[in-house]
Amino acid sequence: MEPESLFDSAAADARAAVAPLAVRMRPRTLDELVGQRHLLHPGSPLRRLVEGDAPLSVILWGPPGSGKTTIARGVCRRATSRRFEALSALTAGVKEVRAVIETANRELGFHNRQTVLFIDEVHRFSKTQQDSLLGAVEDRTVTLMAATTENPSFSVVSPLLSRSLLLTLQALTDDDIKKPSSTARSLMTEVCGVRSRSATRPATISYDWPAVTRAGR
Repeated sequence: MEPESLFDSAAADARAAVAPLAVRMRPRTLDELVGQRHLLHPGSPLRRLVEGDAPLSVILWGPPGSGKTTIARGVCRRATSRRFEALSALTAGVKEVRAVIETANRELGFHNRQTVLFIDEVHRFSKTQQDSLLGAVEDRTVTLMAATTENPSFSVVSPLLSRSLLLTLQALTDDDIKKPSSTARSLMTEVCGVRSRSATRPATISYDWPAVTRAGR
């Protein structure tokens, strides 16, 4: 993959401007994440992966709506200085995996730049497709971040599981959902067209946060 140009950046900004509200409300930093406090303490593997340079492959296992895709696409993609590639096991195969690995190998060799490869629904990959990742994960050509709703002990091949750290996400509670991030509050204020009535008396805004958040799961 070529370095991002001004045109690429402008295109990304344009896509973000017209993205669904639920997508735009996704947290942008680990501190904005809702729930999953057990994974976010200082020095945790997830923080080391997102905020540091640790080439640590992880598998995110949790129920739908627990934040797996948000962590990968929203938080990791923005925070890390490494290249970010994303594949869906629903549409990608061995050919696409090998293409990403070849590009990652060139980037590492010519520019000393690491690559994070996110694979959504990794449990849908066949054994052969999962095996195609082993060499690149083992020699750290790519740092794997895989998401699954199925128990990895039964859905991920043992060699790949043994080379990755398993992080278990928990379902969000109603209390979690009622605590929107600062990004979500700002966007809702913008969309609703609400402005402060005065500098000393801001408008009071009431949202049905569970309904809004669940709409984006």
